[in-house]
Amino acid sequence: MKISIITVFPEIYESFLKTSLVARATGKGLVEFNLVRMSDMCKPKEHIDEPTCGPGTGMIIKPEIIERAIESCEKKWNKGFKIFFSPQGKKLDQRLFQKLAKNIRSYGSTSSPRTNDIIKVAVRGELVEPYEQIKKSNYSHLILVCSRYEGMDVRVEEYYADEILSIGDYVVMGGDLPAQVFLEGILRLIPGVVGKQESVEQESFTSAFLDCPEYGLPVEWKDKKIPEIVRSGNHAQIEKWRTEQAAKKTVQKRFDWFVLSNPSEKEIDLAKKFIPNHYVALMHTQILVKKDQVGNTSITSLDIHDIARSCATYGIKNYFMVTLLKDQQKILNKFLDFWKSQEGKDYNLSRFVAVQRVVPSFSLDDVIAKIKEQENVEPLIIATSARDVLAGKQIDFFSQSQIFKLNRPVLFIFGTGHGLSEKVLKKSDFILCPVKGMTDYNHLSVRSAAAIVLDRWLGLNSIIIE
Repeated sequence: MKISIITVFPEIYESFLKTSLVARATGKGLVEFNLVRMSDMCKPKEHIDEPTCGPGTGMIIKPEIIERAIESCEKKWNKGFKIFFSPQGKKLDQRLFQKLAKNIRSYGSTSSPRTNDIIKVAVRGELVEPYEQIKKSNYSHLILVCSRYEGMDVRVEEYYADEILSIGDYVVMGGDLPAQVFLEGILRLIPGVVGKQESVEQESFTSAFLDCPEYGLPVEWKDKKIPEIVRSGNHAQIEKWRTEQAAKKTVQKRFDWFVLSNPSEKEIDLAKKFIPNHYVALMHTQILVKKDQVGNTSITSLDIHDIARSCATYGIKNYFMVTLLKDQQKILNKFLDFWKSQEGKDYNLSRFVAVQRVVPSFSLDDVIAKIKEQENVEPLIIATSARDVLAGKQIDFFSQSQIFKLNRPVLFIFGTGHGLSEKVLKKSDFILCPVKGMTDYNHLSVRSAAAIVLDRWLGLNSIIIE
């Protein structure tokens, strides 16, 4: 693989390219570097940058400087796949590295399509993924373009960039550090760069789970001991322990990664061991029936059916229908008598399965007591609301790991009517931020809200990997 790096400061790379695995890859002939200083592309008395147009301060790299630099690189090593770096680019993660590494060829055809043709096709919408262009073009030449100052004239990116990458949602002083992060990530996936390929294949972000905990001697350090199982010599048990610890670590630290990683059924089953049991309560009492009036609402069959089906989909252990009213309890029990019977099973099996988790309850305290009876500990209560609630500890839809590592069952509370009363909200451990769209309409049915909340909290978000 040939890699050209266009930069203001080539000196930044001098020690980087002579160190560790990057140096080893160069020494083995697996990769060859070409450093291009932007100022070398200047004509006499010409600067590489100019003020941004319009109001504001800052300097940007001139388009013609990048044009000359790219032409210089391609004159030396033929057409290249051009990667720019910007906070506005696609965020780097292991999936993206793996996709690039899979499609990049160390030796390829020099008769590849014009880069600008690729961009035009992509803009027209006929092709959306530049990785397909890598695969078809078989580029053996990567060109990394590292901006400085206020960045790059946008026309340069529009004309040349096959991909624009970001290393995170923050701003650094230029594209050189992102380029080095990119090189560290991509080169280690090229066969022969890392000594043992197994160490690459079994690390964090290569599957649904993070890497397992690792230990080295001494056996005890600062009162912390290496687990007995690791020192047992039983390889099968050690491997089982490592896999379970990797799953536990992922659930409790990076659940966001897990749900985006297209986990297998086996991985899902293992992860579920470390996800606490979840419960749902739909309150028809201790809710607001008017703006400031606390009262009761009526149970509806739609709420029973639809929320039960959502609960079944997302693995909720019990769905509590809460009402103080005896006549409503009577209606609920009559409904459940049918749907939990053989007749209900024969009539609609999927609905029968969903309704099995529905449990009548008289109050929130009754719900908590029933969960404690099953779990031997009271649940963490997460209240939901369609309005912004300032009281209580706020959490969002990315707080799963924060909650899971507390090792307590989780109870989501939904309100009917105009929402949960202040008394219920104050009894909760956490308040979940509201479900919102990009309009001022805020009147979802509780059935819809429950489905959205459960999907955002426990749902898998499949990513198509080409």
